[in-house]
Amino acid sequence: MMAAKSLPASSLKEIEPHYVGHRTRLKKRFVEAPHALADYEILELLLCLAQPRRDTKPTAKKLLDTFSSLGAVLHAPTTKLQTLSQIGSTTCTMLALVRELLARVMREELEQKTLFESSEQVVTYCQTLMQHLDVEQFRVLFLNNKGALLSDEVQQHGTIDEAPVYPREVIKRALDLGATAFIVVHNHPSGHTTPSRADRDVTDKLKRAAIEMDLRLIDHLIVGKYGFFSFKAEGLL
Repeated sequence: MMAAKSLPASSLKEIEPHYVGHRTRLKKRFVEAPHALADYEILELLLCLAQPRRDTKPTAKKLLDTFSSLGAVLHAPTTKLQTLSQIGSTTCTMLALVRELLARVMREELEQKTLFESSEQVVTYCQTLMQHLDVEQFRVLFLNNKGALLSDEVQQHGTIDEAPVYPREVIKRALDLGATAFIVVHNHPSGHTTPSRADRDVTDKLKRAAIEMDLRLIDHLIVGKYGFFSFKAEGLL
């Protein structure tokens, strides 16, 4: 019986998927000048880690067409991601890991800062986590006696336009943690950041409750898709 002949190297190269050479060149470009890559190219490289045997350029472009930005892709719910072709559980998990990694790095930085004056870093952190959410979320940043971040906790989730807030629970949690101050944040999925009457009322209730327990409400931030509103900066605290 004749032994099977191996294909020459030149033949193997000819049958490689068309995207292999492109991906190699893209990786080289990234190493040399990462800021020069387009958003879809960054996403394409990220996706290839979860889908190494697929051409991920079409998927990257489809994700950006669907969700409009890299931030929105990272924060897209798994249920929405999986309605798209070529998006499976591995890709969803990888995107969630990137999102969590980014949040933890930013949180570490806040743990080293003094946040008694609501800072730009707080705003950037909250926008990164919340501006692309499609339901309203209410979170509290609890601060220690040096003004550094002690704990970041989501207190409530709501419908598309409402997240119930219970001042008593916020104050109780602050006391449990040994916090001396806190910043409250919620998002407006509509994108508008103008505070509603309810937003103003809950801010007043939180401020009064904090004073009674010798705590400090530093700021109330409202995060939208393209901006934010600070009660402190607007003289409402």
